[in-house]
Amino acid sequence: MIEKLAKNKFLNERPAQSVAAAALIISLAGVASRLLGLFRDRILAGQFGAGDTLDAYYAAFRIPDLIYNLMIVGALSAAFIPVFTQLITEDKEEQAWKLSSGILSLQIIVTGILSVFLVIFSPQLMHLVTPGYSGEKMELTVLLTRIMFLSPFLLGISGIFGGILVSFKKFLIYSLAPIFYNFGIIIGAVFFVKYFGPIGLGFGVVLGALLHMLVQLPAAKFSGFHFKPSLKEAWQDQNVRKVLKLMLPRTLTIAVSQINFTIITIFASTLAAGSLAVFNFANNIQSAPLGLFGISFSIAVFPTLSALAAKKKKTEFVGAFAKTFSQILFFVIPISVFLVVLRAQTVRVLLGSGKFNWDNTIFTYQTLGLLALSLFAQSLLPLLTRAFYALQNTRTPLYIAIVSELLNLCLVVILIKDFGVLGLAVAFSVSSVVNMLLLTIFLRKQVGNIGGREIGRSTLQIIVASLAGGAAAQFGKYLVGTQGELDTFLAVLTQLIVAGGLGLAAFSLVAHYLHIPEFFQFTNSLTRKVFRSKKTIGEDTGEVAGI
Repeated sequence: MIEKLAKNKFLNERPAQSVAAAALIISLAGVASRLLGLFRDRILAGQFGAGDTLDAYYAAFRIPDLIYNLMIVGALSAAFIPVFTQLITEDKEEQAWKLSSGILSLQIIVTGILSVFLVIFSPQLMHLVTPGYSGEKMELTVLLTRIMFLSPFLLGISGIFGGILVSFKKFLIYSLAPIFYNFGIIIGAVFFVKYFGPIGLGFGVVLGALLHMLVQLPAAKFSGFHFKPSLKEAWQDQNVRKVLKLMLPRTLTIAVSQINFTIITIFASTLAAGSLAVFNFANNIQSAPLGLFGISFSIAVFPTLSALAAKKKKTEFVGAFAKTFSQILFFVIPISVFLVVLRAQTVRVLLGSGKFNWDNTIFTYQTLGLLALSLFAQSLLPLLTRAFYALQNTRTPLYIAIVSELLNLCLVVILIKDFGVLGLAVAFSVSSVVNMLLLTIFLRKQVGNIGGREIGRSTLQIIVASLAGGAAAQFGKYLVGTQGELDTFLAVLTQLIVAGGLGLAAFSLVAHYLHIPEFFQFTNSLTRKVFRSKKTIGEDTGEVAGI
């Protein structure tokens, strides 16, 4: 009976209401997770600074992350969720749970064997990934890598649970998992390091992965999940085969994407000590809004897009996509401008403690500024790729990812000699923008009209309002004081708050004056939530993600 009620709710929810509520839940949990992640980075920066230890730590993530992204993320985002959602929608729960057991059985076997194999050959692998490391730095990198190979196995199991929760639109528990993951890493940095030294960071990552899995298990079981391991039945299940067929191009797409970060690691290892840490610190800061808005909105709308595509409701599909596209830009474009204007203050407030000195700050905020220029494109990529996946087209994103990655590689080779880590940031940003533009063009070719006129008008208005906000923030910086006068944390924080507040106020005023639809969707939604109005989100206007 519980499963039937859950399924009926799943089928009867209005897309606009469902996406808006889901995006709100994911965003709020994302705020907590990202804040915890930034707190994690502050601890790491303060304890170790941008040097050899953190270079080794971030390099050690590369191969375990590669396994996780190839074996799990590809299957879930491109294949498992759409197929599982379709089975639930068509009242085929038994087949849906058989599918989840089959995919989990294959994941456990394949990921487990692969992890053991790679643990054995970690030294050879890391010499390829970090050719610039040697001596104790290389030894630490190899040891951390071997410890972290436990994480993709645990995250793989957790990923299946998460896919089930997303399909049933149980976004709250799904969104809490990253919080527990970061909490485990913080425990490693604060406590494990005291007893085990730098390798305690690796144990913290494994603890975080374990917590990520355990927090989702009860909700998955409550949804109806029951595990019946059977490799023979898995291979014979036509739905499992369908997932694997859809998964292959997506896996290759992610492989290309992961090569991007692998290339960054390879080239950064040949630069000055701390270069890889600097890039990761800057990337983590600009990834906060990416996760809060780009990823959260795309995750929230994905089941809706999948269901609409399965029912061949093209008009509703385009409407949900276009609304979400504009909502992402409404939040991300002004944040990008503020990050560029206030990049030094942001880095100093978030990371400036302990061994993270002023030189580390300069390199990090310069890198952050370059990455932030492409934040709008990075934030739209999850939505664009999921739109293709909802249409069960996994090939187009693969081909476009290959083209973008080749461009990234060429730019890295050209720029790194003269610009170092800043060249890596420029290459990353340019390739991200090209990737986004190509996906948009080819999605329009497949679907036809994707609401381009409305998106273009809204985007232009958002840019104007964001530039006004950026100018106000720049004025606010000089109003508080010059860089030389800001020697204390409190002084820098004050400048950041005043300048950011003025920028936000200016952006809001211009957005109101220009009648930007997303601005009023946001304020109206916020007002309804504060005053607990009985109206539902989008009840009158059909808004999609007015959180």
